[in-house]
Amino acid sequence: MSFRKVNIVILVLAVALFLLVLHHNFLGLSSLLRNEVSDSGIVGPQPVDFIPNAPQRVVDGREEDIPVVIAASEDRLGGAIAAINSIQHNTRSNVIFYIVTLNGTADHLRSWLSSGNLKSIRYKIVNFDTKLLEGKVKEDPDQGESIKPLTFARFYLPILVPRAKKAIYMDDDVIVQGDILALYNTPLKPGHAAAFSEDCDSTSAKVVIRGAGNQYNYIGYLDYKKERIRKLSMKASTCSFNPGVFVANLTEWRRQNITSQLEKWMKLNVEEGLYSRTLAGSITTPPLLIVFYQQHSTIDPMWNVRHLGSSAGKRYSPQFVKAAKLLHWNGHFKPWGRTASYTDVWEKWYIPDPTGKFSLIRRHVEISHTK
Repeated sequence: MSFRKVNIVILVLAVALFLLVLHHNFLGLSSLLRNEVSDSGIVGPQPVDFIPNAPQRVVDGREEDIPVVIAASEDRLGGAIAAINSIQHNTRSNVIFYIVTLNGTADHLRSWLSSGNLKSIRYKIVNFDTKLLEGKVKEDPDQGESIKPLTFARFYLPILVPRAKKAIYMDDDVIVQGDILALYNTPLKPGHAAAFSEDCDSTSAKVVIRGAGNQYNYIGYLDYKKERIRKLSMKASTCSFNPGVFVANLTEWRRQNITSQLEKWMKLNVEEGLYSRTLAGSITTPPLLIVFYQQHSTIDPMWNVRHLGSSAGKRYSPQFVKAAKLLHWNGHFKPWGRTASYTDVWEKWYIPDPTGKFSLIRRHVEISHTK
């Protein structure tokens, strides 16, 4: 065989070997891509949006993301916007907002978030699957929240924030005046899946409402005439806590199957009516009180200064309101409504709706009075 023929054979073999290696690598890459896609599926609430390209703020070189979960219903969307704006403005940490809503609200929310000061935030819009609540909630005309599915989003944090080890949940009727990092760093005792602000010992209870009696105890939320409640051996005088703002250890939450425990008591209430007939607050509170009985840590009371919505009058001093880390308008009088206390503090963080769908109700009232 001539030298030239030998070179041709070697060249052909080299090309064949190269194509074989290339084919093998391609198959490996295809398999990897398939695994990544299949691993991204989430059962229940589905992520609709993720804006990851906003500039991240780094304080100490390497800083973990702080997941903040807020439920945003169409009729209260302005509240969620103001809360998000206040959090973002008062921190240098890497916050990711998980905004839980229903399908019909997503486009409205997205257009609002793309305007003004909110363009720089990092967020996910998560659609809440209402099928999760089938058989667990009954309609009660005396409790309007019983037919508002987003009220129960806080029960499903591990699904909403699937990869996080820790998260903050807060209602949409809050304004944050401190650095959210301080709340995120709330120490939780070993074995505790969440930290709440307790009612009877809180700054809010002492300043705002005196002589409230059972409103701040377990008996204000649970029907102690029911045998199933009595068998739990929970003291009726135990101080209740507010679930509108809390820090969750999601690793512990998953380990203890907290969501399944909460669903169990939701179903039992549908079957047996375990909640107090004179319920002192949100219907999401009773199952949380049962599951977290003597098994929760506490947050600094100044991180949930509440009851600003319990009346239209100002029961806090301006100095106290200014010092609060988080203001909470729980109650009937919302800061975007007709009458509420310290609406000027809330409006500082409110960003008008560019679509015009949401507007402050009191402004309509003021305009009608001037005509």
